[in-house]
Formats: sequence, structure tokens, C-alpha cells
Amino acid sequence: MITPTLSPEVAEALADGRAVVALESTIITHGMPWPQNLETARSVEDTVRAAGAVPATIAVLDGVLYAGLTDAQLRALAQAQGVAKLSRADLGACMAQGRTGATTVAATMIGAHLAGIGVFATGGIGGVHKGAETSFDISADLHELARTPVTVVAAGAKAILDLPKTLEVLETLGVPVFAYGQDDFPAFWSRASGLAAPLRADDPAQIAAAHLLRADLGLGGGQLVGNPIPADDEIPGEVLAPVIAQAQAEAETQGIAGKSVTPFLLQRIFELTEGRSLTANIALVRNNARLAAAIARELGQPFA
Repeated sequence: MITPTLSPEVAEALADGRAVVALESTIITHGMPWPQNLETARSVEDTVRAAGAVPATIAVLDGVLYAGLTDAQLRALAQAQGVAKLSRADLGACMAQGRTGATTVAATMIGAHLAGIGVFATGGIGGVHKGAETSFDISADLHELARTPVTVVAAGAKAILDLPKTLEVLETLGVPVFAYGQDDFPAFWSRASGLAAPLRADDPAQIAAAHLLRADLGLGGGQLVGNPIPADDEIPGEVLAPVIAQAQAEAETQGIAGKSVTPFLLQRIFELTEGRSLTANIALVRNNARLAAAIARELGQPFA
């Protein structure tokens, strides 16, 4: 079994039994332009530190899987060209070819688990795309949640997805789905989706206890914690709905498919909201990082 290469900060924290939070790297390479991507990555890492945990950004650099990047590595990744977007299917191939790749939710969960890190903060998970009954476009994130024992803190699933079907698939796969501090499942840029979350948690200790009890019960897989975006930063669903509909119609007209769909939709929503969606995205990622740090402190490290 491969053990990721740890940054000095992460190695020391895990050796001392201190809380560590995994972070994905696609937000750096595929989420926003230079230098805002580096500024955001540093800001999210600093948010984790301020909340009492150590950040471990997961990425593949020149074929090596890392859990925790130095600032120099973070800067290099933020400026790199032709970086692969890695999920479960292509993680091994990227490493075998000595390439550089940024990890999605699924690949970040794998890297975190291999490093002994039990909690991961992201923006939003992938899920079931609209029209999946004919396209079969369903994110590998959902199956990863069912098989890899990492608690994922996200602002729900991305609002461009079919949220009812996403929740149905998670239920079928046996993935615990919590809404944090409310009954409604959050919808990424919006606090509410209008869909009841299967479970509710009001305290990080409850989430950590459930994580550990699942392991004690011999239940595989992780947990999804839907953490609503702060009220001051949200974009209400009624404002977003026509914007998302327009972006999806344009994607269909232009024949956008597969892995290109999500980046296209997010870029068009950014343009149509005049940058407001990106501002909200940064706010929700930092909010998720704070909650993930609190859960990690309760959980204890390392978690195998």
C-alpha cells in the first residue's frame, strides 16, 4: 500500500496526534485563475490553522502523491499548465506516467485515507447530473463516499446537479448525509435546497462520534456533512435558478459533455452572476474548513 509523501507540517501533526484536515487541489488548478487561485488556497489553509488543525492539500506532483504541500509546491501547482484532473479512475495512471494532477473529491478522499487523515473539507461534492437517466453522468464522488472512510464537509452538492437524485443515490449506497445546524440539505451557493436531509447534526462531536462508530460497526465508507454557506454570503435559490437553467441550455446547445460539463457550467454561472458565484464559493469553502477542523479535533488523528 502506497503511503503519500507528507509535508513536514503534516508529518509532525500526525506524529503528535494533532488534528489534520485534507483539502482538494482542483480548486487551485481548475477553479480560478492565477493569482487568485494561490491566494484562495493559502486563505483556506490559514483558515484550517486558525481553527486549530493542520491543512493537508492533496495532489500528485511529478508522479508522487502528496498529503500536504509546502508553500513553494502550492505556488508551483497554482501556476502549472496542463494539470490533470484526477478521480479514482485516473489517479494511478497519472502517478505511473510521472505527471502532475489535481485531486477531485474522490481522489482527495483516497489520498487522505492513505495518509491516515479522517476529515476532508471541500466546496461541494459531485453528484447526479440532470438528464443522467439517459447520459448516465454520475460523479464518482458518490461511490467514493460509499467505500472510503473519510468524513467530507461540503456545502451540499453543486447546485447545477439533480439534487433529489443525488440524495437518492447516496441513500442507496448507504452514505450517511447530515445537514449541519438545520434540517434542509444545503445547495452549495444557497443555504436551502427545499429537500430534507436524511440526518441532522448540531455539534462536531456528534459527527466525529458517528464516524468512529461506523468503523467500530464494520461499516465501510464515509460520511457527508452538508454545511450551509453563511447567510451573508449566500445567493438565494430563486436568483440562481434562471442562471443555472441558462448555463445548462447553453451547454446542451454547444454539445458540452462528460468532464467538460461542470467546468463549463461553473464558468458561465460566474460570468452571468458577474463574479458573485466565485465570491460565494470562496466563502463557503472557508466555512467548511472551519467546521472540518472542529470535527478533526474531536475525532483525533491519525485515523486508519
